Amino acid sequence: MSRIYIPYGTTEGQTAKIAEFIADVFQAHGHEATAADIKEAGDAIPDGYDAVLVGASVHVGKHEKYVGDFVRKNLKTLERLPSALFSVSMAAHGDTESAEGYVGKFEDETGWRPAQVGLFSGAIPYTHYGFVKRLIMKRIASSQGSPDTDTSRDYVYTEWDAVKHFAEDFLARLQPAA
Repeated sequence: MSRIYIPYGTTEGQTAKIAEFIADVFQAHGHEATAADIKEAGDAIPDGYDAVLVGASVHVGKHEKYVGDFVRKNLKTLERLPSALFSVSMAAHGDTESAEGYVGKFEDETGWRPAQVGLFSGAIPYTHYGFVKRLIMKRIASSQGSPDTDTSRDYVYTEWDAVKHFAEDFLARLQPAA
């Protein structure tokens, strides 16, 4: 059994949901997993973990600055332990090249080159937005040809089977080291 830390940054909550889902997958496979919002848990990786899986969401073309700060501060630990990154963006829903570009920029800014990267689509939680943001997001969706412009409901694009596969691939890579 391995102890796996899943620190994440989230703006609207979808990255948190994905981190918790990954923790559930790890636990179902007999491992101990802790998903933690970096803003609440702090910017250090606690002692006693065997692996780290960092999650970050993309907004306006960038991952959260505080996740980048977390990675830079913990770079030696991330390079020493088995580690991976999952990036959550709307670009991952049909524009893989842009999603990969966001990760490349994040890697350049932090100096971390994770051995495994997952690109996951996020969500448009219209019902959680204020009036102005709801209008802006509707315009963006419409301009990209999306039919998902009914602001009275939320749209989740995360492919949960892909998230589960990513988590299980991470565990498969972890097993020889455990």
